[in-house]
Amino acid sequence: MHKTHALPLALACVLALLAGCHAHRDTAPVANAMAIPAPTVELRERRPGLYTAAQPAAGDWSVIAARGVGTVIDLRAPGELKDRDEAAEVRAAGMRYIAIPVAGAAAIDDAHAHALRAALEAANGPVLVHCASGNRVGGLLALMEARSGTMTAEQALEFGRSAGMGSTEARVRELLDAGE
Repeated sequence: MHKTHALPLALACVLALLAGCHAHRDTAPVANAMAIPAPTVELRERRPGLYTAAQPAAGDWSVIAARGVGTVIDLRAPGELKDRDEAAEVRAAGMRYIAIPVAGAAAIDDAHAHALRAALEAANGPVLVHCASGNRVGGLLALMEARSGTMTAEQALEFGRSAGMGSTEARVRELLDAGE
């Protein structure tokens, strides 16, 4: 064998031996050091397993699924998202899709709060609840928590604000004040 062929062959053998030794080491596996990329939309974790957000981009679903979310609850009304099939996008990323159409602040009511609670309770694992901006999400969550009795009205409103509630707060306060 010529000297010019011996060095690459020797190097290949050493690398193969090192790879074999590494594969048989008696140590715990090393966790994947690659971090999960962030979606383009801000995910707010309001409590363990409950995320809220504005409208995710089409490319966000695989990243959201990689973070452990198994169910997406969409509060947008039909026709709000033009030129996209969000249900298909979510399912293609391996998550369950649930639509609870809430057409603006006026549609924040006990029926929608009950539907949201039922969807959250039926979900296995982490859930993302979103609308266009997070405003309806926060309002509906605030009403849901206040009605369930797990939070006082003020605690529920603060929870709703942290989830994205803005202008829908007036509607939630109206319902809470009326005792409906």
